Amino acid sequence: MEVIYTVCSSSKEAKLIGKILVQEKLCACVNILPAMESIYFWEGNIVEDEEAVLIIKTHEELFNKISRKIKSLHSYEVPCIFSLSVNNVTTDYVNWMNNIIES
Repeated sequence: MEVIYTVCSSSKEAKLIGKILVQEKLCACVNILPAMESIYFWEGNIVEDEEAVLIIKTHEELFNKISRKIKSLHSYEVPCIFSLSVNNVTTDYVNWMNNIIES
């Protein structure tokens, strides 16, 4: 199991991307955290924004495919997309996830 983290310009964008990823069975589930404050450098300036977090639960080997899909749908020129490997997870959850993605 792998968790992919990305941020979106809005909850609406996160929901659109998340729904497509689930519909295409690239992941079993997404979580949207609708309000996060971000401070970052962009084009030489410090920017303060509100963003939405999208957490994607999937298989490790789907990272590149999911990354390409996110980039094709995302409003940002350089979206943050990275994965975290999951070391411990309940068997029931992994079985549920596998049944979704592999069906």
